[in-house]
Order: sequence, then structure tokens, then C-alpha cells
Amino acid sequence: MRAEKLQKRAAGVGFDWDAIDGVFDKVREELDECRATLGERIDPAERVHEIGDLLFSCVNLARHMGVDAEQALRAANRRFEDRFACVEAGLHAQGQAPGPDRRDEMERLWEAAKSAQS
Repeated sequence: MRAEKLQKRAAGVGFDWDAIDGVFDKVREELDECRATLGERIDPAERVHEIGDLLFSCVNLARHMGVDAEQALRAANRRFEDRFACVEAGLHAQGQAPGPDRRDEMERLWEAAKSAQS
């Protein structure tokens, strides 16, 4: 919410993108900068910095698309919780538990849950 308020304030005085394409480009740029911090010798603080910039840019994209970023993220959390519960239930029905050795089955159950929610 704070990111959106800051962006609206800046936009109110004309410091904003003229077109949404610039926002998409900025999100891609920030994502690339996050990827660049994956090296072993990168300061973890740099990763925090770049993830923060990416999240800030995503909020800006949501604002430009007329989407409440907070609501969108809450809805995404709910979808994840629902789908992952289906994955766990599906594994449980097979007498299994989630784990790295069941990744393929978890992926299959995830896709089934996702299709069922659509």
C-alpha cells in the first residue's frame, strides 16, 4: 500500500510513465537485475535491494492497469493456499507426503487443481 501511495503522489506531480509499455520495460529490467544477483559472490543486501525494486515496479504496473496490488496479492495467496491444499490432499489419498522426491506428482496435482479452479 505504501508503494502505491508513493507512486500516486509522484504521478500527481507528473513523475510517471507516459505509457504502460515503459512500466512493462521497467519490470523486465528489474527482473533482469534480480537474475544478475544470483552469483555466489553477490552481497545478500544487493538481492534485497533488487527484489524491493522489482516489487515496487510490479505495484506500479498494477496501478497502471487499474488493479489494486494488495487485493491482487491476497487473491493470489488464496489461490496458492487452495491449490497446495489440493496437492497435499491428493498425495495423502495416495498414502504419500509432500517431498522433493514427489515433485512430478505434486506438479501434476497442482495442474489438476489449477484446471479445476478455472
